[in-house]
Amino acid sequence: MIKNISVAVVAVACVGLAQAQNYPSRPIKLIVPWPAGGGVDTSARILSQPLAERLGQPIVIENKPGAGGNIGTAVAAQEKPDGYSLLMASISPNSVNIHLYAKLDFDPVKDFAPIAYGYTVPSFLVVPASSQFNTAQELVAFAKANPGKLNFGSSGIGSSQHLATIMVQMATGIDVVHVPFKGTAPAETALLASQVDFMLDPPTCFPHIQAGKLKVLAVGSPKRNPAMPDVPTFDELGIPGVYTAVYYGFMAPANTPKEIITRLNKEVNEVLQTEEVRTRITKMGGVITIAPPEDFGNFANSELVRYGEIVKRAGVKID
Repeated sequence: MIKNISVAVVAVACVGLAQAQNYPSRPIKLIVPWPAGGGVDTSARILSQPLAERLGQPIVIENKPGAGGNIGTAVAAQEKPDGYSLLMASISPNSVNIHLYAKLDFDPVKDFAPIAYGYTVPSFLVVPASSQFNTAQELVAFAKANPGKLNFGSSGIGSSQHLATIMVQMATGIDVVHVPFKGTAPAETALLASQVDFMLDPPTCFPHIQAGKLKVLAVGSPKRNPAMPDVPTFDELGIPGVYTAVYYGFMAPANTPKEIITRLNKEVNEVLQTEEVRTRITKMGGVITIAPPEDFGNFANSELVRYGEIVKRAGVKID
């Protein structure tokens, strides 16, 4: 019996090794659970083309948006774990939505095998160019003296911008009013028109900052961002713990052979270190991390734990 079990284990190992050696032998599907043109879709397109060149097979992007990334992520969880169906993972469906939604059709931890980081993107505290506030401390002091008078925009209830502002509230104790919009673009339009007082915005705000239409007061990361090196962190300003990084990375359905995961991790990390990709991501405010699969998985899981408290503080639940 023991001999038969040993033979079976060796046979399975050999199959996995053979799959990895021949992988990939046909096109790879990359599921993006968001619409075309958004941050997750952009990251998928930046990374998939050079990755496809390294792998010698096309990578076909399939956008499956809906329910805050949940629909496409649920589809990816049910795909065959053979390395030919991958997920462009991101913070909402893979770390936050488990706390926001009453029910998910996937388990963000058990149903996926992490492959590799892509990059992270922090939020920037921005105000209209005409705003009376020139520093984050001025904004916080005014908010403390005038509870409920300031409002902030976001791309929706439970969005990264909403929860980033909750972090600021937790760190400072300020009372501000949330004004949700249906997407980042309309929220930024309202900010530019001074219909809202401030936002914790992703780097989509860079063109408005560079055009002098918005002022940037702080960045939500432990270190200053290379794309905006003159902008202080919240920590530097005495507002600790406001870390708002949105991540983009590759995952596969659980039980995808380890040899394939290892191969993909190596190739993604090589892509991230090319000058063209590194320069493009850095200009967009992205911060690249080169690491093994387990580091990406540990980071995604640590964010899942951290956002549990933030969502609880926000008092948000989506049926």
